This record gives sequence, C-alpha cells and structure tokens, in this order.
Amino acid sequence: MTKKLGVVGSLVWDVIHGRDPASPPVEEWGGIAYALSSLDAHLPPDWQIVPLIKVGRDLSAEAARFMNTLTHLVPGGRCIEVPVPNNRVVLRYQSAERRCERMSGGVPSWNWGELGPMVSDLDALYVNFISGFEMCMGTAQALRQGFRKPIYADLHSLFLGMQHDGIRTLQPLRDPEAWFGCFDVVQMNEEEMQQISRDPLTVAAQAMAQGVKLMAVTLGPRGVVYVAAPGADESAAIRTALIPAPYVADPDPTGCGDVFGAALCAHLLAGEPTEAALRSAVDAASRNASFRGARGLAQHLRGELVTP
Repeated sequence: MTKKLGVVGSLVWDVIHGRDPASPPVEEWGGIAYALSSLDAHLPPDWQIVPLIKVGRDLSAEAARFMNTLTHLVPGGRCIEVPVPNNRVVLRYQSAERRCERMSGGVPSWNWGELGPMVSDLDALYVNFISGFEMCMGTAQALRQGFRKPIYADLHSLFLGMQHDGIRTLQPLRDPEAWFGCFDVVQMNEEEMQQISRDPLTVAAQAMAQGVKLMAVTLGPRGVVYVAAPGADESAAIRTALIPAPYVADPDPTGCGDVFGAALCAHLLAGEPTEAALRSAVDAASRNASFRGARGLAQHLRGELVTP
C-alpha cells in the first residue's frame, strides 16, 4: 500500500558568493530543494512525496521542472503558485561554515484553513522552516491537533530574524516549549540550540516534556548529537550519543542540514532503529558536502553517476 509524506517548506532561488572564492557567483535552487532531493534518494519504495510548497509566479515554471525530476513525487504533484515574487536568497560565505544571508520575496505563510484539507489523507509530515515564515505557531498548533500522525520538523529559520534590508540574523526562539509541543522529531543546529539555552540538557528536558520523541542537534563536520525519549526503539530509558561525521575534504556545507534531516526522516519512516537512521543521515549529509548544488543531488546521494 502506497504511503504519502507531505513536505512543507520553501523553494528558494540562491545566489551563492564565495563558495569557490576564485569563481563567479553560482545561481541555483536551494532551500527545500535539498531536502526533496534527499527524500527522493532515501524514502522507501512505497512512499510518495506530496509537496505542500508555495512558489512565486515568477519561478513557478522552473519549480515545476525541478519537481518533475523527483522519482517519488506523487502523480500530479506540484507546488502551489502564488501571485508574488518567489523567495530569493543571496548567500555570502565568510568561511567554510559561516555565511551571511539576505532574503527577498513574498511567499505567504500557510494557515490551518489551507493546510487542514491537504493533510487529511497523508501518513506523515516533514516540515522544514526554510524561510521561517512557512507557518505561525497557531497554525503549527492546529496542525498538531488536527494531524496525529508523525511530524518531523527542522526548526532552522525560526531562529532567524530579518532586518529591513533582508539580512537574516540569529535570534532566540520565542516560546520554544510551545513549538516543541507541535512535533514528534525536532532538528536544530548547535548555534540555534544555544539560543534556547547554553545547557543542552535543559533544551532536551524541555523538548521531552512537550512530547518530542527525538531531538537531533547537528554539529557541522563533527556530526550530530541526539537525545531519544523513553519508548523510542522500545527502550525504557532516555538515550543520547554523538554520531561522528566522516571526513570530507574541501566540503560545501550548503544544504547539509536539509539533506541530513530529510534522510533521517526517510530512514525513520522505513522503520530503522534510531541510531542506525541517524548514522545513515550523517553519511548522507557528508555525501552532500562533497557535491555542489541540488541539481542531480538525488542521483548523487543514491550513488549514481551524475552527468553535467
């Protein structure tokens, strides 16, 4: 029996400066494109991708061409065109891991009135806050009440504010406990976690108290730390460990968190034990770090030869 995974996020047109310092800027799909490619590479054969993604009219045709490259796309699946400019981001890498982002565009948030009918026949949800404006907390809470099946969430851009010129800046997450209560699995990176508390155990305790079953904190080239609640994999105890990442020479970090989260979601949906799923996701992120861009990424993650 075919199962359906709804994917909430934002397709972003990236202009990337400084990834290859001697080369001109690179323009390509970013944002949820990385996660979609990873899902396409890692989902079990009986799962289909249902995009719950709004795209601006100016890039809707290009978005459709990208979506049609996905082998797991549900028949007839497409983004929802909205009559505004699509989100665009200029990325300037200041080092191998640090970057400055400037966002423009006006793709609106989802509300529960829109999402409710679209999730009724889904079997799981993957939510990636690419812009941070995909939905407000009220919509997320309504989604949790109205959809009792698994929800994976990468909280990433909920931690990013936006200045008047579009520059994204790290900021504390307001009411993290309420956000935690909306999801079964939560992902964030180390800097984001520290916006909640400098004490990782405090953050883990807050998440578990709100019903989070698994919290994953990505550490860049060091790998990922996880905390699993009692009951995960039939264990009666809370478990935590560091999963180290393989070494990658001259890595490109663009999209690594998205590839990791989507791969973890896919492997968990396949029924893999938590730590095995995490190791597979870390390996996928490392493979992404040795690649450039989202075009052909799904094939690369599957180990297929990608032609220019």
